Amino acid sequence: MTDDMQAWVGRTETVTDTISARQVRQLAATLERPAPAAALPPLWHWIGWQYETPHSGLGPDGHTKRGGFLPPVPLERRMWAGGRLRFEGQLTQDEPLIRRSEILKVSEKTGATGQMVFVTVGHSITGKAGRVEEEQDIVYVALPTRYTPPPPQPAPPDPDWQETLQADAICLFRFSALTFNAHRIHYDLPYAQQVEHYPGLVTHGPLQAMALLTAAIARQGGKMPAAYRYRGVRPAIAGALTLAAWGDTLATVNDEGLQCMTAEVTWCT
Repeated sequence: MTDDMQAWVGRTETVTDTISARQVRQLAATLERPAPAAALPPLWHWIGWQYETPHSGLGPDGHTKRGGFLPPVPLERRMWAGGRLRFEGQLTQDEPLIRRSEILKVSEKTGATGQMVFVTVGHSITGKAGRVEEEQDIVYVALPTRYTPPPPQPAPPDPDWQETLQADAICLFRFSALTFNAHRIHYDLPYAQQVEHYPGLVTHGPLQAMALLTAAIARQGGKMPAAYRYRGVRPAIAGALTLAAWGDTLATVNDEGLQCMTAEVTWCT
């Protein structure tokens, strides 16, 4: 399959966007955090550069139809699997931000759920006084006939700190609206359960990664990260999630005590 997809490797696009103070205030309200005055907190750039696809250009899952910038992988289920970022300086609100993106890699693997195709996308985001270098891993798999959870990864005991993220249906809907993300697993319960066979609505990977890092920065008294990496290990079904940390290792933890996303932060010295 990926032989046909290799033509997409090296494909680039460059787009400019401005993330407004209003968008930042709305995201702060969704995360229940104080709205920053001018800075754009790390990862909050994810509310920019959304594809403004007409309704007729969406696929049955709510994503833009395949074959544009991203390769036309024929597997139906798409997930944001993880990523890595490096931060220099700081981006700010209401300034033009330039994002150059490139398809870095397309690879095929076979796992417990069958065939998987991984697409790695690189992004370089620049502003007047800040820069973010980022890689995102997107994975495609076939739609299952039933829900098969991945092997459980219990959270370690005795976190250094923990707090609750109320990732209920309302929170997921607001985050989808802020990011112009029409993927139906986040707000359309019949679709999530009957078509993609999840137990319930699925909490966005970016929401988990962003909530973890934002909480960690607050615990550090506003100290800025130099690098951040995160990986989804289990679908987080809508509901209360625990944000927890063991040193510089972070995780979202569901009500069964299982890790849903793991992350690691490196702080600026």
